[in-house]
Amino acid sequence: MQELDFFRNGGVWKLTTIFAIRHNGKSAMAGDGQVTLGNSVVMKHTAKKVRRLFHDRVVAGFAGSVADAFTLFEKFEGKLNEYNGNLERAAVELAKQWRSDNVLRKLEAMLIVMNDEKLLLVSGTGEVIEPDDGILAIGSGGNYALAAGRAMKRFDGDRLEAKDIARNALDIASEICVFTNDNIIVEQL
Repeated sequence: MQELDFFRNGGVWKLTTIFAIRHNGKSAMAGDGQVTLGNSVVMKHTAKKVRRLFHDRVVAGFAGSVADAFTLFEKFEGKLNEYNGNLERAAVELAKQWRSDNVLRKLEAMLIVMNDEKLLLVSGTGEVIEPDDGILAIGSGGNYALAAGRAMKRFDGDRLEAKDIARNALDIASEICVFTNDNIIVEQL
């Protein structure tokens, strides 16, 4: 409920932008490296918010509180191990636990997770969403990256690979969003 109240009050998840795409049989996820304290101080430029999990077969990226995200990475990786790499089952079980656990429910973060077949958004309100168009973005620059990525896929998708769209979408978001920098990490499956 804390997450819903945050969005109802016009808030956005600051500290990052994560963009993910499934395109022409490939999956790619990109994230920036900026960590911001409050609204005015950049504390770090080279954070790694996109990482490989479960024998490098799953990629996950987070937006929100760093400590909360690390907790979620650990919980999600545990679910992946428990369900032998089944991404969808692990995501659903994490969302159920996240929503029902009194401590986890207070975590302020969101995750995008993907493997070579699925791309999912996981939130603390119990949401597990697979996008219709194979593109997801979260964080303060998420809408900028989402719009840029959709435009690239629609108008130049025959020429671009998933990793190119992901990098370019983040680069465009970094030019607009003050909470997103151009120290971009891209992981492709």
